[in-house]
Amino acid sequence: MKKLLLLALMPMVMVVGCATSPDKIPAQYVSPLIYKDYDADQIIQEMDHVGRRTSELYASLSKKASNDKWQMGLGLLLFWPVLFALEGGDGPEAQEYARLRGQYEALRQVAIQKKINLELLPPSPEAIVQKEKERLKAESKKKK
Repeated sequence: MKKLLLLALMPMVMVVGCATSPDKIPAQYVSPLIYKDYDADQIIQEMDHVGRRTSELYASLSKKASNDKWQMGLGLLLFWPVLFALEGGDGPEAQEYARLRGQYEALRQVAIQKKINLELLPPSPEAIVQKEKERLKAESKKKK
């Protein structure tokens, strides 16, 4: 009976206890109407701010998700009751990340509607993250 209960609880711990990778967090809808009165400079500045903060949160959430995966693996191999202590889960950072992704998309839509030259716009959070991944990959290859 205890084994059956344990088998039933393990998947719940695995699902609930782990932080979601930021790549799997969908953007929250943000209405572009919020930014309708912004001029081109304000839109560009706001996009830059949102992009930078999104990138910071991406790094933090990636680290948290990676740590949770390691804790889960060690817990399954060594001592499963430790899994109940996993802090994981998606907290306020994940909610902010989803909101910021939505804000960036809303700002991009307004920039297109106002016919702002796309070359003037700062890079998207995804482009910043991709550049950072490539930089880290290049650094790790140099170390080898």
